[in-house]
Amino acid sequence: MSGFGRCSLAVIIPIISAMGVQCVPVPTAVLSTHTGGFTDFVFRDMTDFIEPCCEHYRKLGTEFDAIYSGFLASEEQVDHCLGFFSAFPHAKRIVDPVMGDEGVRYRTYTPELVERMKELTVGADVITPNFTEAAMLLDERYPESISEVSARGWLERLCKSAKSAVITGAVLDTGEHANLCLDGRSGKYDCVCWEPLPASYPGTGDIFASVMTGRLLRGDTLSDAVKRATAFARRTVEVTLGNGQPPRNGVEFERVLCDLC
Repeated sequence: MSGFGRCSLAVIIPIISAMGVQCVPVPTAVLSTHTGGFTDFVFRDMTDFIEPCCEHYRKLGTEFDAIYSGFLASEEQVDHCLGFFSAFPHAKRIVDPVMGDEGVRYRTYTPELVERMKELTVGADVITPNFTEAAMLLDERYPESISEVSARGWLERLCKSAKSAVITGAVLDTGEHANLCLDGRSGKYDCVCWEPLPASYPGTGDIFASVMTGRLLRGDTLSDAVKRATAFARRTVEVTLGNGQPPRNGVEFERVLCDLC
């Protein structure tokens, strides 16, 4: 949960709630701001909260439709996330393997933690790596661009671990930007191209994964959920451009949140 800067649970909670789905947050860490562009932020590790929280929900007899994981700060947190999956076996498992961007691994992610993240994707119903994270999961060199045929091949390999996969932010060798998805059960593949805008903001990946998750829970196919999530994420950037604020402040998703209701 990052307080200022519009990312992580600060966008996930209102987006999923606006779609008519109760959001039950389990923070892995609490920060005063996100880490991109801010210094001297306050950080509190919440590792010791996760397992007791899971046990409390289990004792209550709570049932969940989905468990959606995002940024994890340690190998121990991977174990706790796997514990949530085991405690609620009927819930959809949606894993956003937050590990890096633009070809670079986040500094908090050790090679050992990357290997554990691969373990978390095994058996997941949907995984949503960005282009960088897909390369990391597959032990591929990060390319500046990729052919659509090769990108589909990456999806097929990811679906040997997860049941379905989405790759976001891929740059195709045609110059197009795309989010690609493959439902490993039905075999349905889709490539959703989008026109990039002249700005980059934190939190757009969280927005995409949240909208996709909410739409899946409302009954959309994976392809339709990806299309809706792509359109909404781009819309948030579009309405934010020219607001005079530094990019680290995030997108003004509040202005278009009603589109999800």
